[in-house]
Amino acid sequence: MTGLAIVQKLSRSEKSLIALFLLTLPFVNPWVRGDGVGYYAYARAMLIEHSLDFRNDWKAANSSFTMDRLDSQGNILPQFFTPTGHIQNHFTVGPAILWAPFLIVAHACVLLADRLGAHVPLNGFSWPYLYTMAIATAIYGFLGLWISFRLASRYFGERWAAVAVLGIWFASSLPVYMYFNPSWSHAHSAFMMAIFLWYWLRTRTARSWKQWIALGLLTGLAADVYYPNILLLIAPAIESLWEIGSSIHTTYAGSRIGRLVFSNLLLAIATVVALLPTFITRDLIYGNPFATGYFSLNTWTWFQPELFRVLLSSDHGCLLWTPILAPSIIGLWFLLKRDRVAGTAMIAIAIAYYYLVASYPAWDGLSSFGMRYFIPLTPIFVLGLAGTFSALGSVWPAARAKVVAYGATAAFVVWNLAFIYQWGMHLVPARGPISWHHMVYNQFVVVPERIATDSGQYFTHRKTLMKHIETIDVDELKHQDAPEQKESR
Repeated sequence: MTGLAIVQKLSRSEKSLIALFLLTLPFVNPWVRGDGVGYYAYARAMLIEHSLDFRNDWKAANSSFTMDRLDSQGNILPQFFTPTGHIQNHFTVGPAILWAPFLIVAHACVLLADRLGAHVPLNGFSWPYLYTMAIATAIYGFLGLWISFRLASRYFGERWAAVAVLGIWFASSLPVYMYFNPSWSHAHSAFMMAIFLWYWLRTRTARSWKQWIALGLLTGLAADVYYPNILLLIAPAIESLWEIGSSIHTTYAGSRIGRLVFSNLLLAIATVVALLPTFITRDLIYGNPFATGYFSLNTWTWFQPELFRVLLSSDHGCLLWTPILAPSIIGLWFLLKRDRVAGTAMIAIAIAYYYLVASYPAWDGLSSFGMRYFIPLTPIFVLGLAGTFSALGSVWPAARAKVVAYGATAAFVVWNLAFIYQWGMHLVPARGPISWHHMVYNQFVVVPERIATDSGQYFTHRKTLMKHIETIDVDELKHQDAPEQKESR
């Protein structure tokens, strides 16, 4: 099928979403910073140096990342080396796997340009590599949104799916990690969650053994990107339990249960196979394939999770920082009414994520816009928001429901983008709790005065602006006495 034929098959809403995505590409920020240093290091070191030696990545990192990792001569401090002689890198290898096809092409182009006399540095840090990485991240984020649109359209129609996608796209934490901090893993997670859910639903009625294996490979790759994504296994588990329950009193119950057990075994094996990149890199770096480098499990607050603060704390509580998630969560009830298995599975995945994040010692996301740990749930939030809007359309006249849905979404988006600007420019702290009085004052007074000038600088003098932001961040860190915050610089 030609490209023109594919475009012609797209709906009007899909064409509009693609056009909007292309218009947003100038906002992509080719910046490797903080956690992104660790994620990008896997791709750069393997591509350029053909090893897992991250010394050059650590030395080239941003100041707030290196300030506690390098000595005054620029050497990496001894405590950051593992017993195997590697630099500690607890960040996941999955984003590098997803970047790899793009970066390999970029590297080939740089090699060709170099032979033609362009003399572009072949070190993985020059602009072709960074722009490729950043654009690839934006593409993955958009594909996650587009697949989410397809999923929501299946249950609630294109109109509500489209406005829900716009809402989650621009009124959640996603745009920060899709455009501003593209070297982090969250946009990739949203994509992996979306493609898994799409494939799971597409094959649910009659899944072959090969499709069970494919589902397991998707699960493993999703966990390579972000460890909590292993919770996606909840969906096929609920599906299998549902089928066992519906067939338990039938004459073919034994064969059906046997087939399901075998299918889930294939799923588990495929998941483990897809997790090999994680196991291998953990073993090489830490000497143990199961060592993550993150907080030990016995330090998690499993019996005292921060359930309230994750939602409503001024320290990145998701419902306060990104309030559009409230109608998104409510809307999952309407998905449950349309499809009990899918609704149950997605609610269960969301609850499991919620409990896991609330039990994590660094539950607030440290340096984070909103509750970034929930970005993988993007397709579930899109489904929920579409469900809420669809419910409005079923009880109100269509014109009124449309005005309310679009009006509310526009308000959420404007509020969120202004808040993102505050966070990015450090008008509110990047880490820890914020003053809501100060934040609201900024929204209505400071942001309107400054955003036009700073936005212009973002496009015309971006390097200078990024250096300014980094300087502010370093100054803030120097005045903080919280060693545990070093993890996400």
